Order: sequence, then structure tokens, then C-alpha cells
Amino acid sequence: MSDNENSGKQIIIIGAGPAGLSAAYHILKNSDYKPLILEETEYIGGISRTHNYKNNRMDLGGHRFFTKDKQVMDFWKEIFPVQGKPSLDEIILNSSNTKYEPSEVDPEKIENLFLKRRRISRIYFLKKFFDYPISFKLQTFMNMGLKNVFLSGIYYIFSTIHKRKENSLEDFYINRFGKKLYKMFFENYTEKVWGIHPSKISPEWGAQRVKGLSVLSLLKHCIFKSSNNKNVETSLIEEFLYPKRGPGQLYEAIADKIVQMGGKIILNNKVVKIDFDNGNVKSVITFDKDGNENSYPCTHLVSSMPVKDLAAAFINIEIPADVKNAALNLPYRDFITAGLLVKKLAIKNNSQYKTVGDIIPDCWIYVQEHNVKLGRVQIFNNWSPYMPSDFRNTVWIGLEYFCNEGDDLWNMDKDEFIKMASLEIEKIGLVKREDITDAELIRVKKAYPAYFGSYKDFGKVKEFLNGIQNLYLIGRNGQHRYNNMDHSILTGIKAAEIIISGSSSKDEIWNVNTENEYHEQK
Repeated sequence: MSDNENSGKQIIIIGAGPAGLSAAYHILKNSDYKPLILEETEYIGGISRTHNYKNNRMDLGGHRFFTKDKQVMDFWKEIFPVQGKPSLDEIILNSSNTKYEPSEVDPEKIENLFLKRRRISRIYFLKKFFDYPISFKLQTFMNMGLKNVFLSGIYYIFSTIHKRKENSLEDFYINRFGKKLYKMFFENYTEKVWGIHPSKISPEWGAQRVKGLSVLSLLKHCIFKSSNNKNVETSLIEEFLYPKRGPGQLYEAIADKIVQMGGKIILNNKVVKIDFDNGNVKSVITFDKDGNENSYPCTHLVSSMPVKDLAAAFINIEIPADVKNAALNLPYRDFITAGLLVKKLAIKNNSQYKTVGDIIPDCWIYVQEHNVKLGRVQIFNNWSPYMPSDFRNTVWIGLEYFCNEGDDLWNMDKDEFIKMASLEIEKIGLVKREDITDAELIRVKKAYPAYFGSYKDFGKVKEFLNGIQNLYLIGRNGQHRYNNMDHSILTGIKAAEIIISGSSSKDEIWNVNTENEYHEQK
């Protein structure tokens, strides 16, 4: 008989991503229960995993470790200490800009640790760099041109006087930035990300991701930052934590601790059926990589799997037709990263920041150019000098594309895709094709839960699923909510607390990430 059976609770967690791992860790740490994690893939970390290609590491989507929640920050620091000595790039540059922790944690000697990294993300539009989010300073106005600056001001004033009814994401953006800035910096990029025009997307996505960000908040940030007022709360974050070898390194360490504490993780085990008895989950049925069927009884089920797949797996429970239809048709957006190893970048570093090889200092770049499909560019050298295999002599970049599983981009042959991506990165002037020496391609399913289509009826789905007493939904896909990584972790922690306490309310899980402020504000 297992420890789980001895304890009277058999807790199964679907998904070994940030949410699922956090739930398991906190259950183990604060109770005698021994949860079992079932993971469909061979990887730990979900979409926050790190892909290793010839010792060049790829962060799939870019994951800053930044949070306003003390519980999450304490959890991270419980797993990894924070750097107390210079990292490789800081040694090469003889840099002392980082505020190190008062410790002997040396990135050159220790593997499992957080680096403190500089936050730089910019928009690339008209082959020029704009701050992200857009800032109001002389360089921005020069890049935009006098006509666009004038029209942006006029349209913004108009938007403050005549507020649109917010029926769509387009309305949401125009109300906060004016029609001209929306057209320049939001419309095309949003359509790239979602494959659908912002006028057809729920304004809830803006409320989820942009929140309190607006022209007014950006003006306040500009004024307060220039006044050097250290007591100002509303300022954009300037640094973040980052595992030495990418986000997957942290989640692999958490997985190791879970196993050491008595938990169990089974990889390559796809959930295909969830069986019910009297309206509660009774067991989870999976197929392993060899096609064998396995059944796992449970008293509690914590799920981070996509709601669409979760509902499709239900057996022996009656689901109202409108709920089932809404759940099975929930939309998602998929994601492809082309990793390119290059000798050098074709664009000069005209910023104030020093970098090794004088490359541009950005962690990632939002590509607003309308003549390419490319959505974002990551420069892994700037996330961590330990991500590329040869940091001093090469630049390791990720070209990010948004697509739908089964569409032309998704089905494109690897060599053909890399050729297309190489042409696009050259077209916008960031890299010359002759400087590309190697490449890799990674596809990620259901990376982004989408806010259109049957999402309008998600409230019914949520109500039905929350009515299943021993089912707890966590994480980005588990809640069909565009959570940041720390929010997903917090949903896992809250689920663990509820199960341990025996509470019947799941409100604490769903109240995560409902604060009305922009995520990257201190």
C-alpha cells in the first residue's frame, strides 16, 4: 500500500510545469501527502522548459523571474540562491552595475543559482528601436516623426473625451492610447500574435496583460523617473532574476526535490480519460509512450492541462451541451522558435549599455515590421552568458513565430522554415544570412490560451468545473488565462493550501492575477 493510500488522500497533479510542480512541492512540504505528477511529454517545466541544442540553450518564449508576490519570491529563493559575485559577462566588461547579494554565490563556480539581469526590451519598427512600453522622450518622438507625433497627440486627446464602449481589445487599446498609437504599435503585432484582428478579441485580454498601463501612466513614469524620486511606486522594473542555464534549470531542480521528498513524477504519460463517480473524479487513465493504458485512482485532481483537452477526457459525468461545446472549442495559439547561431549581428549597439561583442543589449525585441511574419527576437546572450556554448565568439538568438497547429507555418518543413526565418531576420536588418552557422527549430502546442471564439462562454465552463468538488484548475492552460509564470506558480500554491486545509472554496486560486495594475511595475 502506498503512502498516499495510507494518508487517505491520493492527489494526482496533471502537468509538470511551473503550476503543477509548485502544487506538488507545497503539498509535500506542508503535509504528509505524497502527490503523483503525470506529464504528457518527456520534459520538465512545460512551456517554461529550457531546450538544449549542442549546449546552446533556448528559453521558449522568454521567462523573466519577477514577481510582486512575496510567497512566490520566497519559493524561488528557497530553491536557488541569488548571485553574490560577477557573472562571466560582468567579468569580461569589468562591470559593477549589478547589486549583488551579500553572499559568496559565484556564477563561475556554482551551477544552481539565479543571476540578476538587466531588463531591456524594445520595439523594432521602421527599422528603428522604440522603448517597450513606449516612453515619451526625445528619441521616441524623433523616431516617430513630427507628423505621427502630432496625430498621436490629437487622437489621444480625442480618446480621453470620447471613450469607446469596450466590446473588443481594439476598443480597450484605443481608449488608453488613442487610435494613432494603437495603429502604429498594437494593431499589427496583436494580429501577429493571435492570428485574428483585435476587433474580434475580448477586451479581457487587455485587462489581463496590459492592466493599468496607459499614456497617462507612461507620462507619470517618465516624469517621476527623471525626477529621481526613489519613493515613487509606479516605475517599470529594471532588473529580474534568471537561472544560470535558463528557466528549465530551476524547474528540474524543483522536480528533483519533489522526488527526494517522496513525491512521484511520471513522464511520457498522456491523460486520455478522467473517470467520475457520483460527480467527483475517481481516477485518471493515461497512455504511456509504449501505448500501454494505466489507471491511477485519486481523491483529489489538480489539473494544469488545457481545459479543452480536460473536458474531452471526461467520462461517466453529464456535461451540459452548451458547457461542453464551449470547452471543446476553446481557442489557443501555438508557437515556434527558430534558434539561430550567428557570428555577429548586423545592427550596431547605439544604446547606453555596454555588452560583450558590442551586441545590442535587448533580452527580447518585439518586431512590429509589417512585412514579416516574425513576432519577437530573443538574444539569449543577454539573458545569461551561460546560455550560448561559446559566449565570447557567437550570438545565439531565437526567432519567435505565432501560429495555429496544422496551419502552413506549423506544417512547414524544418529546413524550409529556417530558410524563411533567416530571410526575414536579414530583411529587417538584424542579421546577415552568411553569418548564420547553425540552427534549431522547436514547436510548442497551446502556448497561449486565446480570448475569442467560444471564450465568450468560458464563465459557464468555469462554473461547471468549479462545481466538481475534488477538481482544482491551475496554471495558464488549466484556467485558460494568460497568466505570467509567477501567477501560474501562485495558483499551484493556493491549490495546495486549499487541499491541505480541507477548504471547499476555490476562490483563492481564481483570485490570482486579478489586480488592476501592469505586471512589470514595481
